[in-house]
Amino acid sequence: MSFIRETEEYLIKLLSSLGYELDNVVLESSSRRDLGEFQINVAMNLAKKYGKNPREIAQNIVDNLDDRFESVNIAGPGFINVSINKEKLLDKMNKSIDNFDELIDKQEKKTIIIDYGGANAAKALHVGHMRSANIGESLKRLAKVLGNNVIGDVHIGDLGRQSGMVISEIKRRKPELCFFDPNYKGKYPKLDITPEELSVYYPTASKDAKENPDRMEEVRQITAWVDEGREPYFSMWKDIVEVSGNDIKHVYNYLNCNFELWEGELSSLKYIEPTLKVLDPYMYESEGAKVIDVKKDDDKIEVPPLIVIKNDGASIYATRDLATIYNRVKTYNPDEIWYVVDSRQSLYFEQVFRASYKSGLVKKECALNHYGFGTMNGKDGKPFKTRDGGVLELNSLLTLVKEELTKRMNKYDNEEEKNDILDKLTVATVKYADLSPTRTTDYIFDIEKFCSFEGKTGPYILYTMVRINSILNKSNLNDIEIKQIYSDTEKDIYIKLLELSRVLNKSYSEKTLSYICEFLFDICSLFNKFYGETNIINESDIDKKNTYLSMLKLVYNTCEQLLDILAIKIPNKM
Repeated sequence: MSFIRETEEYLIKLLSSLGYELDNVVLESSSRRDLGEFQINVAMNLAKKYGKNPREIAQNIVDNLDDRFESVNIAGPGFINVSINKEKLLDKMNKSIDNFDELIDKQEKKTIIIDYGGANAAKALHVGHMRSANIGESLKRLAKVLGNNVIGDVHIGDLGRQSGMVISEIKRRKPELCFFDPNYKGKYPKLDITPEELSVYYPTASKDAKENPDRMEEVRQITAWVDEGREPYFSMWKDIVEVSGNDIKHVYNYLNCNFELWEGELSSLKYIEPTLKVLDPYMYESEGAKVIDVKKDDDKIEVPPLIVIKNDGASIYATRDLATIYNRVKTYNPDEIWYVVDSRQSLYFEQVFRASYKSGLVKKECALNHYGFGTMNGKDGKPFKTRDGGVLELNSLLTLVKEELTKRMNKYDNEEEKNDILDKLTVATVKYADLSPTRTTDYIFDIEKFCSFEGKTGPYILYTMVRINSILNKSNLNDIEIKQIYSDTEKDIYIKLLELSRVLNKSYSEKTLSYICEFLFDICSLFNKFYGETNIINESDIDKKNTYLSMLKLVYNTCEQLLDILAIKIPNKM
């Protein structure tokens, strides 16, 4: 348990023993460090509740505080300023050097499914997929660190018009294949296709279909056959999805995104029939389609009915999302399901969630939440595009970042080592830039700025970690113990670490990683200030030197855990 949580619980008990009842007490960080490191601001609320003078109440509290505090004083009408007893502070820091849990507070354990990633089979990943993957992966890791059972599902878009597009293009390019021979009677072979071919087939077919109505009709027909499970088109598409999936996994692995489930729309097909049985009493026909009315009397905007089955009897994206929910509830009985998807889909998810609750597909106790995110924009403030105006592929962005970082790297004789460092720096650059803004805001991705080794950037954080690790490796640290506090900067670092529990809880509550990114920058800045003030390696006082090194180990271990939450790996050197 964190020092702050432990102290807040102590304060609630203390107030109760003094005859004051409060459900919640907050040990607030002070903006006036000259008065104290923290404030206890309960006197005014208690004065209103009990009709007493707030300063008298504050004095009563101060008179009964235990020895965890020092430099206690009362300011204004009853603000209690306190500093942490140095011995208590050092004891907590020493316990935390190799035990991250000493600095944080666990949540009440829940089973949570997080739906993120959302790549589309047979189509190249674009920068929007990176945002979903980065945010979703980090929220999953954060939830796990705080004690939850978390299951991440990539939920691949492996049904839809892209199937018709790709198979149509294969038919144009390779009409001699047995799949397109109406007289073929043998067993269909596995489709031989490469990721390189897929990267060309979809955009080519899409461009042609937009300009050619006959081609678009062919695409629609093939798509319908795939959705119906008609052979050989369905098997062809499954082979395409397998090849595409392996390529998608490679990119996600590069970004350190690891999914417990690799399911998608194809996986949901077997659950559509039982799902429709649950939904049937709540559906009605509208213009030949089957829909569920999900509007509410207090809606501020129009929420149209959710289409479940099209007028031609075919399932659609919503059908498969509902079937996926059916399976998730039946298989995992989750307490919560989070969807980390672009904010522009908020209305759609509201429709799906309402239909799920209305039909009883999901019990009210299971929370369905859409955590949308803003767009990643170029310097012009518009969604990141290629020079010709197309959507920027994720691999292209990663290449641009890697090339920019290469310009700033030292020369390495070992090319393999250099590439490993560059890869870790590239991932750190895009992730830290992507996760630093509040989740819901749009932000500008400035490659030159985010690749800098100074300021609030991934390279700056990693450079600091490498510096700390280098000092530790050069030193012979045998006695791991922080014995004293020798400077104000050291104490600032320790007080900052006490605030970590609040940072993680706020990040979890608001489902944004920006607070963790800010904390990492702050703690690295404090360390670099300390580094500039202190000659660590050449310190002649052994106890002092061991204390410095023990503090470095504490900072490194803590930041390593936080970087792991952000899915960022630390290189051995830079």
